[in-house]
Amino acid sequence: MTIYTIGYEGVTMAGFIATLQGAGVRRVIDVRALPLSRRPGFSKSSLAASLAEAGIDYVHLKALGTPKRGRDAAKKGDVATLTAVYEDQLELPEAQGQAAQMLALVEELPSALLCYERDPCRCHRTLLLQAVGEGREVVDLFVA
Repeated sequence: MTIYTIGYEGVTMAGFIATLQGAGVRRVIDVRALPLSRRPGFSKSSLAASLAEAGIDYVHLKALGTPKRGRDAAKKGDVATLTAVYEDQLELPEAQGQAAQMLALVEELPSALLCYERDPCRCHRTLLLQAVGEGREVVDLFVA
């Protein structure tokens, strides 16, 4: 089974949707703690509406997001702190439950985990899949 990941840093909505469709993604799983964005179209409600128009399902799993301290570390490129903060997050019962939900959703439809960062190596979505995605192929999508 394949799990896709995608970041929306520096992209347009048209390019974002075209990339998802080109990969055959039928569901976006938003793993941001705060599904808000200064980037037009990428806040929860408008993103869900744009994806629905394109025939792509949208699910937000808040507990799989990064706490503020981890987001601040990611912005500074401090991967060690991001990793430590996110490991603690994944130990929470709510995060464990949503991780199981995420894996079940991925089994149903080709899905992509969404966060802001373009580079998956600087993003918690990679840490999430390292923790719970064993045995699954991970494909990181990049919007042209």
